[in-house]
Amino acid sequence: MSRLLVFRSRTFALLGITMALQAGSPPVWAGEVADSLSREVRAVFEQCQGAVVKIEATDKTGQRSGTGFFIGPNGTLLTSFSVGGEGRDFVVISADNTRTPARCLLADARAGIALLKAENSSNRPTSFLPLAKAPELSVATPVVTVAYPMDMPLTPSFGMVAGFDLKYLGRYFATQHIRASVPVQRGEGGAPLLNMKGEVVGVIISSIDNGSACFALPVEAVQKIYHDYERYGEVRPGWLGVMVTTSPNSEQGSTAQIERLEVNAPAIQAGLRPGDLLLKIGERMIKSPEDVLNASFFLTVGEATPVVVWRDGKTITFEAQPAERAECERRLSGLQVIPAGSAPTEDMTIRLH
Repeated sequence: MSRLLVFRSRTFALLGITMALQAGSPPVWAGEVADSLSREVRAVFEQCQGAVVKIEATDKTGQRSGTGFFIGPNGTLLTSFSVGGEGRDFVVISADNTRTPARCLLADARAGIALLKAENSSNRPTSFLPLAKAPELSVATPVVTVAYPMDMPLTPSFGMVAGFDLKYLGRYFATQHIRASVPVQRGEGGAPLLNMKGEVVGVIISSIDNGSACFALPVEAVQKIYHDYERYGEVRPGWLGVMVTTSPNSEQGSTAQIERLEVNAPAIQAGLRPGDLLLKIGERMIKSPEDVLNASFFLTVGEATPVVVWRDGKTITFEAQPAERAECERRLSGLQVIPAGSAPTEDMTIRLH
């Protein structure tokens, strides 16, 4: 059976269970559908378990442990920043209890992930998980995670995509995160969020709602971090130097208006002006000021980025060269979101540092 047909059968299984529950008295076939779904989740688990590992490390507070997964045959693996960002003496523990020392290649607090390298003395290729090239995620898309909760063995969990959020409890993320209704316990930080093909669509960053759900960094953001590492050996967040506010008028579906530009900013050099409505930055469409914040995460210093604006009744495309700025390295708390004067909170100005 092709991957597409398998994916569709799983989706129909989920739909069948939902319809049965809504009916109040599930028909006989509901149990068969549940069994089918269970088999599909088990298949994803068995397909991926060889590439998921437990990670132990030491930091200033003592011992830490979490989950990670290989993304290439040479021992490169991903985990969360909380596990690999500030630790030392890393040890990677596989399902057969083989212990392998590892070192940190890169840690990015903004993204919440770390890149490690297991010192594979045998030089045998490691099992690894493929990163989804074009993850077609929407609300209610089924997802699976495979992780090491607490001191328990490798465990699968099943859920659905519940939403896509740029902020939580009044604080903005550096980029949009996947909110999934997948239960997450201590030790599962850094685990892969998988689609029903066994491809990575995100990395578990944190639990929410007392562990009943989680936030995951989308695979597109992971690929941006990994791209920077491969090309430059470090993360290179770019800066355009624009301040964006909500326009009272919408053009081409966007209300993200440039309020002003910082002195000598790359946006000025590219030809942008106050009053321009931003329509697109790089490959990302802009509909609101929050979209500008999300798109800015994917800027890389020195890599030309097309910026599309609406000006004087027409669409104009500029080419910007994002620059480096120390403030770009600041954590989430450094992003300022302030009301525009005395306007209500939904009318906001976002300072993009």
